[in-house]
Amino acid sequence: MNRMGREEQIINERKRKLKELRGIVNPYPHKFDVKNYSKDIKEDNKKLKNNERSKNRVSVAGRVMTIRNLGKLIFATIQDSQGKLQLILQKGETNVDDFSLFKKYIDAGDFVGCSGIVMKSKTGEISILVKKMQILSKSLLPLPEKFHGLKDDEERYRKRYLDLIMNPEVKEVFDKRTEIMAGIRELMLKKGITEVETPFLQTLYGGAAAKPFKTHLNALDIDLYLAISPELYLKRLIVGGYDKVYTMSRNFRNEGIDRWHNPEFTMMEIYCSYWDYNDMMDLMEEIYEYVAKKVNGSTKVEFRGKIVDFKRPWKKMTMLQAIKKWAKIDIDKMSDKEISSFVKKNKINSKENNWGWNVQAIFEHFCEEKIEQPTFIIDHPLETTPLCKTHRNEKLCHLIERFEPFCMGAELGNAYSELNDPELQRELLEKQQSMLKKGDEEANPLDKDFLNAIEIGMPPTGGIGLGIDRMVMLLTGQDSIKDVILFPFMRPETSKGKKKEVKKGK
Repeated sequence: MNRMGREEQIINERKRKLKELRGIVNPYPHKFDVKNYSKDIKEDNKKLKNNERSKNRVSVAGRVMTIRNLGKLIFATIQDSQGKLQLILQKGETNVDDFSLFKKYIDAGDFVGCSGIVMKSKTGEISILVKKMQILSKSLLPLPEKFHGLKDDEERYRKRYLDLIMNPEVKEVFDKRTEIMAGIRELMLKKGITEVETPFLQTLYGGAAAKPFKTHLNALDIDLYLAISPELYLKRLIVGGYDKVYTMSRNFRNEGIDRWHNPEFTMMEIYCSYWDYNDMMDLMEEIYEYVAKKVNGSTKVEFRGKIVDFKRPWKKMTMLQAIKKWAKIDIDKMSDKEISSFVKKNKINSKENNWGWNVQAIFEHFCEEKIEQPTFIIDHPLETTPLCKTHRNEKLCHLIERFEPFCMGAELGNAYSELNDPELQRELLEKQQSMLKKGDEEANPLDKDFLNAIEIGMPPTGGIGLGIDRMVMLLTGQDSIKDVILFPFMRPETSKGKKKEVKKGK
């Protein structure tokens, strides 16, 4: 019998059992009183000797993963939120009707609730000697084959519920993600930085060079955009008198998908009055060091076979120093024509053929993937952002006070000494509007209300955007962003063929 035929037979058999069960008990009761969990039971009773029974009566529930029927004795394994636990059902010990019901109707995949006595089996496994049993949910579809499991990444990501059932270690990654986010919030609270919320649906988008997702609000008959960044709203709060604010929010960017990028992702943005980009570097280091110690007990993590250390202080390099090291050219000694010729000769894609964008493109082409240990790349070209202050050193007026932290070839964030000159801000944002009209899909529309806020007056401010998903990847040793997002974006199953993942444009 082929695999599909065998699966169909299993499903039909389960449906038959369900039909019979409905005449005996409710196979889908409303509630079960769970009082104990597998990990705690094992820890509390680890001193039991083989074949010894505890005086502790427990009430547990979970999904049945395996069943071994020996006639008068049934061994089963259930999986709850903490792990796995062995059940022992035995004639003379287990309620007669419950024993019979389990033997006749329960399959791997079903949920059951049990009360009984904790004991250690002959083989030394902490188990529950079941006194009473109740079916809590009859499953109709079989779990993936026991010995093959769920290994295909496409299926794992698409059917995360099966991935979590069959690969318990996956849940540990997401438990740690929760710890990471809690650790960040704990540190922010200690530092007096206030968590706020910003809108996901916006009449105008801004704060990043990215193509947005567009939607429509029927109630007002207007187009809206999903947020590409919370930046402009957080700055409005700084104008309004908040001293230090942050948000951990979803961002949506209509761009390529690869192991570092997902169209929907989690970003943390922080803005602090009277700070600059040097202060934000200190904060970035502190966040990573604090959280790494909290969730891993160490600043060192293993990622793709290499040990990465997030202990402060991190290395700092200007973008031009990085280019000199890895591209083997000295930008300061080259003319615009020579730089442009170098870009063309090396077939480097530059957003615009000018000094700033060519320098940025050379850095991305030659340097990014070479940076392994946490490193701040500071002092970027002026042309690369309209929201940042120019360098305070007048000899470096062609540069801005911007940094990006890199680690293992990935950008971890983006930070500025924020521009608060209203006249210059207007000039730069009007240029963005012009670029948008000329077809630059990553340019931003002119946000007049944001300009109005800056004209009211914004104090000197430092800001940073920090990628939460990438942080989780590094601190949990996961190679793909899809391994740290519970429901990553997947191509619909009806699509024909597989399209190669496209790297996100800068």
